[in-house]
Amino acid sequence: MGVLFSTIGTLLSKWFGPSMASAEAASSEPSSVSSFHSSARWKLHFDSVQESSKLMVIDFSATWCGPCRLMEPSFNAMASTYTDVEFIKIDVDELSDVAQDFGVQAMPTFVLLRRGKVLDTVVGARKEELEKKIQKHRSASGGT
Repeated sequence: MGVLFSTIGTLLSKWFGPSMASAEAASSEPSSVSSFHSSARWKLHFDSVQESSKLMVIDFSATWCGPCRLMEPSFNAMASTYTDVEFIKIDVDELSDVAQDFGVQAMPTFVLLRRGKVLDTVVGARKEELEKKIQKHRSASGGT
């Protein structure tokens, strides 16, 4: 699956040019989004939150993905707004096994979880839908 993402990324880079500067570099605010760059570290973290009732939102994206880059500032803003929710970013090229475990087939894909169970999924750069689902599932856990 990683080969497929890399091939698509190469094609998109040829068509659209190099990736834009990251939104984090443009922002003076620190990001409250955690990134994982190894499957082993992800598994340790994922296993450690199995008993937590805290909502987790995972952004499966890729550096070459235009819609992913468009969503990044909104995702970071949501992380700053909803401090009772854990926001995670996973690059599908780096952790293709994790993306495969969650059935990710398009980017960006946002997966909402609680206690290790998938509650909801948003596929595509759909900011309003993602925010509505975060609000819905925060309420279900008694979030503020």
